[in-house]
Amino acid sequence: MNSKEIIEKLAGNVKDKGGIRQVFLVACGGSLVDMYPTKYFFDSESTTLHVGMYTANEFVYATPKTLGENSLVIVCSHGGNTPESVAAAKLARAHQAQTVTLTHNEQAKLIEYASHNILYAWGNDTNVVDNPMAIILSLCVEVLNQVEGYADYADFQQGMAQINGVIAQARQQVADRCQRFARRYQHEKLFYILSSGASYGHAYGFAICSLMEMQWLHAAPIHSGEYFHGPFEVTDKETPFILLMNEGRTRVMDERANAFLSTYAEKVEVVDAKELGIGVIPARVVEFFNPVLFYSIMCEYRAALADIRQHPLETRRYMGQVAY
Repeated sequence: MNSKEIIEKLAGNVKDKGGIRQVFLVACGGSLVDMYPTKYFFDSESTTLHVGMYTANEFVYATPKTLGENSLVIVCSHGGNTPESVAAAKLARAHQAQTVTLTHNEQAKLIEYASHNILYAWGNDTNVVDNPMAIILSLCVEVLNQVEGYADYADFQQGMAQINGVIAQARQQVADRCQRFARRYQHEKLFYILSSGASYGHAYGFAICSLMEMQWLHAAPIHSGEYFHGPFEVTDKETPFILLMNEGRTRVMDERANAFLSTYAEKVEVVDAKELGIGVIPARVVEFFNPVLFYSIMCEYRAALADIRQHPLETRRYMGQVAY
């Protein structure tokens, strides 16, 4: 079933009960990061749907009062057995909510609590539209279109058809840059990651997953709009900054941060979605595709850094190694 058919089915299940009124996006870590663009999309485009994004344990321990039979709960877990995410899906079903679960593991416990499960593809050779970030966004575009109507639906579908090609070209474009980045920053211990709009979630994700989890490096995300309200005081010529510059409505904030960094910092890596060709996607929806591009491109950056540091991305000292 495609996204449209899935949402038609689930919405049909509650048609006589008032339909879908709430959407809850629930996950942990990198899977939660994959949901941020969808939360931004709903906040931007929805007029009647109530939408919340929760780390799974908080969803369980501080359950929203609106959770019920008119709720759609989307739960994502790559391995499908993350205890917090499984508990969240179980709780959602106990509250009579419709649940869509996403996992890469066909034997996942998560599937037990799914109204509909999506077993997604994974790996560098997969199409990005078949990965969780794009799937979740596509599902929720369908929710919006079927519940409220979405004037830019056709433009969004065009963007989904174009994004793989944009990423393929952009990967070639940054190949040498990634190697230069890795050589220059291989001995650094701290990075600040800036972005805005739908991509702020990926600034957060690159910090906590790619650098902190996978490279044991200190890192922190900063929203480009908040940079000038405190964080810019740590700007100097010794501290590395990575700026993910969006195309779309929030680009002005990224450009302002870039202008300041260009004046007062020296260790700055700018990854510009506009330069990487995302502008071929229709202007009214392009901002929602920035993080899809950034995820794939920043995977190239982190791979180069891991290689030169001789610190494989899979290395862990606590996760899955000790009791927690």
